[in-house]
Amino acid sequence: MGLYRSGFDVEGWDIKPQPRYPFKFHQGDALAVDLTGFDFVWASPPCQAYSTTKSLHRKEHPKLIERTRFKLVESGLPYIIENVPGAPLISPLVLCGSMFKSLRVYRHRLFESSIFLWPPGANCTHSYSMPKSKGEYHTLDKQDFITCVGHNFQAASGKVAMDIDWMTRDEMAQAIPPAYSEFLGRQIIKQLAQPA
Repeated sequence: MGLYRSGFDVEGWDIKPQPRYPFKFHQGDALAVDLTGFDFVWASPPCQAYSTTKSLHRKEHPKLIERTRFKLVESGLPYIIENVPGAPLISPLVLCGSMFKSLRVYRHRLFESSIFLWPPGANCTHSYSMPKSKGEYHTLDKQDFITCVGHNFQAASGKVAMDIDWMTRDEMAQAIPPAYSEFLGRQIIKQLAQPA
């Protein structure tokens, strides 16, 4: 959504169905897509293998960042690879919801790019506390900022915190706020418009 808001025509690929995806969607392996004809690629490989919560799950998750980077570099297209702290990204820019006036979410994400990216003027500043008891949810009526991962937040609070009104709680737990991709997308469009 953020890339659309920044001015891109958006098409998406995922190996799993995404019935609520608001743009043209293709179900399939994103690493097999022919990138001919595209101006820019945003890639968000699965993050579970790099996440701090990986030890909570017994399932083995794929590590696809290196393969994704190889495909994107080989394509010659400008790109951004997005992932979680701990992922092996090269010289990534770090964004947090507290850097954006419209957001109230504690959500650090890393962005590697083939084009120079600059951060917003604001620094990452937020308070953060985990729920004190099992079954307690992060809600905006109790905190200025919440985290939206797993099952620890109420969907209504997550929608406000991330400025997303079309996703379920499970979808939000896997998403980044559109403000991140809109902010970066505007930078990419500006740089693509520069004469070569």
